[in-house]
Amino acid sequence: MQKSTALPDRGSLTDALAAARAPLLFAVRLWASVCLALFVAFLLELDNPFWAGTSAAIVCQPQLGASLRKGWFRMIGTVIGATMIVVLTAFFPQDRIAFLGLLALWGALCAFAATALHNFASYSAALAGYTAAIIAADTLGATGGANTDVFMLAVWRASEICIGIVCAGIVLAGTDLGGGQRRLAASFANLTAEIAIPFTRMLSSAGPQQPDTQTERRELVRRVIALDPMIDQVLGESSDVRAHSPILQNAVHGLLRALDGWRAVATHLSRLPSGIDRPAETILRGLPPELRSAQEPSSSARVMADPLALHRACQVAVRTLLALPAGTPSLRLLADETAKVMAGILHALDGLALLVDAPGRPAPSHRGFRLSVPDWLPAFVNAARAFITIGAVELFWIATAWPNGASTIVFVAIVVLLLSPKGDLAYGGAMAFALGTVGATLCAAIMKFAVLPTLETFPAFCAALGLFLIPVGFAMARARQPPAMALITALAFNFVPLLAPTNLMSYDTGQFYNSALAIVAGCGTAPLAFRLLPPLSPRLRARRLLALTLRDLRRLAIASHQSRLDDWETRTYGRFAALPDQSEPLQRAQLLAALSVGAEIIHLRETAPYLGAAAELNAALTAFAQGNSTIAIARLSQLDRRLASTSDTGPAIVIALQARGRILIISEAISEHAPYFDAEVTA
Repeated sequence: MQKSTALPDRGSLTDALAAARAPLLFAVRLWASVCLALFVAFLLELDNPFWAGTSAAIVCQPQLGASLRKGWFRMIGTVIGATMIVVLTAFFPQDRIAFLGLLALWGALCAFAATALHNFASYSAALAGYTAAIIAADTLGATGGANTDVFMLAVWRASEICIGIVCAGIVLAGTDLGGGQRRLAASFANLTAEIAIPFTRMLSSAGPQQPDTQTERRELVRRVIALDPMIDQVLGESSDVRAHSPILQNAVHGLLRALDGWRAVATHLSRLPSGIDRPAETILRGLPPELRSAQEPSSSARVMADPLALHRACQVAVRTLLALPAGTPSLRLLADETAKVMAGILHALDGLALLVDAPGRPAPSHRGFRLSVPDWLPAFVNAARAFITIGAVELFWIATAWPNGASTIVFVAIVVLLLSPKGDLAYGGAMAFALGTVGATLCAAIMKFAVLPTLETFPAFCAALGLFLIPVGFAMARARQPPAMALITALAFNFVPLLAPTNLMSYDTGQFYNSALAIVAGCGTAPLAFRLLPPLSPRLRARRLLALTLRDLRRLAIASHQSRLDDWETRTYGRFAALPDQSEPLQRAQLLAALSVGAEIIHLRETAPYLGAAAELNAALTAFAQGNSTIAIARLSQLDRRLASTSDTGPAIVIALQARGRILIISEAISEHAPYFDAEVTA
């Protein structure tokens, strides 16, 4: 039989090389960052230069913005942690139990803050906890108790860590132009097009065979929620975008608001009787021609190329729709909710214009920082786990008088604090991290005792590091699944502290294996902690977020004072961001309906006194707050008939028509999700 001699497809080989280019470049950057940090630390003759190399490895991320942002927040966490350990030592210089107890309590507080905060702010809070443990490990004796050298040790450790951060930042900023801003702009353009075009298509085909867009909307909600970490990465790349970061947050909220308006329009159209005239054609004429004709797949590219053109068209559409004469509450509802869709798209286009640096973009609006914690329970659970775990390792150390016990405290604190905000992924991540630590130990042992003794120069030492760091960096950039990422991350992060390079290298095998045993024990204790004190499951977290939103909605319905729309939307948007990715599409739809009902209640409370309908509205909202949607809908219908029979003229009749449209939105949302709105609140 003749053997095939066909050559590999040249196109496939080219594609493979192109795909490997970015991971390989990141691997080289990781290696260069660690080598530069170690060189500076060696040059300054620092006591533990490996912390500089370790920090450089930790800061390096495949995305430039993530690396720079992480480095900045790592500096903040380092300073806070170093300051706290100095304060603890000053207050308890001779009290071993109090010092160690407060160290565990500080770890618990940092775990709490890491869970309550988001993205790199969460990382900074975790770092503040284990930085204190790192410095404490150098000041504690064989069985605990602080000494008076802690201030200088804090200065040296913080300096070593900051050297690593700065060196990594120099290498990354000098070799990577970053692409996060372009990727985020493309995501905004795609989402804007995927909301605007199907919405317009739905209006065009409104009728007995109206397409069902419910599944499409629920998937879009999930994708909008996923924009949050991408925004945080972009803030690290560009100082201009960071200065105008509220625009991007408003853009995300605008997309959710557009989906809310789409939901209301789709629900109302599906409930209209088939025998009456369809009002969708009237609404469709108020939309921009760019949307009515945008049916091609290239629409998102056109949006990204010139976002301000569509922005101007949407502004005109909002004014047209709000001023549209409407003789029925149905038409008023459709006009107002379509205007909400266009207004949401306007906010998204503001964010897109910022990202592509469109000339003549609108001036940014300034908005202060607001901390909104969707659910406090996960933070309390993580704080309790951190306190118990760190405290248990401290007691074990005291009882056994293990000389390397302090290192175990450090690494159990690192893993527990870093992975606590990961929720149900924490246990799998901790297990993978422990396995990666074992692998790093084996690699460090081979490097330290088989390779380094034969080398005499720093360039040769760097070349030896490259044999490990470049393949690991390549694998880190290619990893996609969380367990694989955790395992490779442990390999990269723990290799340098296990190797412990210094100006005068020590090749004491007993010391190495004792140190390695302490690190492996610390990383191996963390999975046990997550198994014995597990985080809340995604199902429970989603149920709690929905229950807390329903509780707040019922309180808003019977509140004795007028609530602010901005406060309600900010709180609900925070719960959208906290929804687990495993949450059901129905749960995202219920949260979107709750957002809409709350907003319409606030608007109705503003206009009801003017219309003389406050008593009727309060009666309907009281039934709603009691979880009786049937009675609430009946009383809202009575209120609608009462407003329909008014003999007022002029502005009052317009306001009454708007109120009737809002009543329709609330009634239809409650009817569609009656099991949710009637549920008993158990959170």
